[in-house]
Amino acid sequence: MNEHTQTAFERVGGEAAVRALVDRFYDLMDLEPAYAELRALHPTTTEGSRDKLFWFLCGWLGGPSHYTDRFGHPMLRARHLPFAIGIKGRDQWMACMVQAMHEEGFDASLIERLKEAFFKTADWMRNQHGA
Repeated sequence: MNEHTQTAFERVGGEAAVRALVDRFYDLMDLEPAYAELRALHPTTTEGSRDKLFWFLCGWLGGPSHYTDRFGHPMLRARHLPFAIGIKGRDQWMACMVQAMHEEGFDASLIERLKEAFFKTADWMRNQHGA
């Protein structure tokens, strides 16, 4: 199987790699002052958020459908409507995820592909105009 026939899930390294990415993402959110506003949108403890993002990303990347098996259709925009998400929140989420992908050693070409897909989804989550 080559990179053109593999799913993104396979290219990142499967469930263990997705879990490591999600954990690094939330660790960075806790550690980096640049992500403080993003962190403030999340519960005090992030265990539930970590699990949900892990489950979602597994399926989104072309792997097991853990999220939909548990909760049905993700309905991402509807689930995020209670949170004020503007350009700054979108950009912090993107920066944190890109940093996590780099720190987890993802292939540069895969990071570029995922950045485009993540950006479309993150931008669609915005429910506030401006910052």
